[in-house]
Amino acid sequence: MYVASARPTERVKGKVPGTVIALGTVSLLTDISAEMITAFMPVYLLFTLQMGYAQFGVLDGLYTGATAVLRLVGGHLSDRTHRHKAVAAVGYGLSAVTKLVFPAVGANAFGIGAAMAADRAGKGLRTAPRDALISLATPPDRLGAAFGLHRAMDTVGALLGPLVTFLLLYQVGIVAGPVFVVSACFAVIGLIVLVAFVRENRAEKRPGPKPSVRAGLALLKEAGYRKVALAAAVLGLATLSDAFVFILVQKATDVPQAALPLMPLGTALVFLAAAAPVGRLADRVGRWWVFLGGHVLLLAVYVLLLAPGSGYFGMGAALLLHGLFYAATDGVLSARVSTLVPESLRASGLSVVQTGQALTRLVSSVGFGFLLQFAAFGTAVYTAIGALVVAVVLAWRMS
Repeated sequence: MYVASARPTERVKGKVPGTVIALGTVSLLTDISAEMITAFMPVYLLFTLQMGYAQFGVLDGLYTGATAVLRLVGGHLSDRTHRHKAVAAVGYGLSAVTKLVFPAVGANAFGIGAAMAADRAGKGLRTAPRDALISLATPPDRLGAAFGLHRAMDTVGALLGPLVTFLLLYQVGIVAGPVFVVSACFAVIGLIVLVAFVRENRAEKRPGPKPSVRAGLALLKEAGYRKVALAAAVLGLATLSDAFVFILVQKATDVPQAALPLMPLGTALVFLAAAAPVGRLADRVGRWWVFLGGHVLLLAVYVLLLAPGSGYFGMGAALLLHGLFYAATDGVLSARVSTLVPESLRASGLSVVQTGQALTRLVSSVGFGFLLQFAAFGTAVYTAIGALVVAVVLAWRMS
């Protein structure tokens, strides 16, 4: 099994490289943009355009799964060219341009779906190169802390995005144009910060196999890497998207629909507070066990949905657990995978795992959307609980 090594000059105890902080700033600005749209879409699609849950599930699955194949492309291109920053910049730029397309498509479901897919395609291109930049700049024993700090900064954006949307909707009503234009502005600023301030060490030769699509997929022959990839995909199949979690929490707790765009704030606030300390904890006690424990917290969120009419207390408890779930899984998984692949295939190795997650989460969103459309609320929740219990047991057996 491959074990990551760090260059001696990077071993500065207790410090996170400047590259991580710069990329965190880029993600902060980009996540304001992205989470503005995430907070707005359930209100816009379900309550303004009156879409059914099945239609919403298809669009939400498309929004999640459109990243899948392009994660592989982004990972391969950045490893092949040794230009992780340039490939990431293309992805950030595509998402920025897409924000201006949303107002043009109006209430057309096909147009909205295409725009959402293009937006997520940008995310698919940039995610693996960005995570590779972080991991290649950071000593292995600090990876959890570095990814935790990055995700914490990213989450500041996730915290501010819904708030900006709420303030806009409060001022102008449920009108799509201002939300999309302001979102695009934040995305463009993030792209400028990436180009101007993120530094990259473009060494012509990194330790490990020559980058290629075949070499990236061949990583699955390594038992340790294969187990992590399969377990992450299985857990993704039983993970409901954020949009569905917030919709279910609103329905279960009977809080007003006006609170729906603000729910991402609760998750983001907890994630912000917990991402860095949980990342450091993962460095000490084991990244995989922290990742698996995060899905047990998500299971607790699903169980809370069975307590109807719990009001703001129930909503707060669910969002607390949801934020802790993200703190224990998002950056922690990337940190774990980074130790299992050579530097020359770092982005490719990350993208294979991320692609598996994206594909299974697409299936989850579409399937749960139809389930919620045609089955009782309780049946849908019990199904989600059962699926996650099975997934956690299978992932535990793979470890």
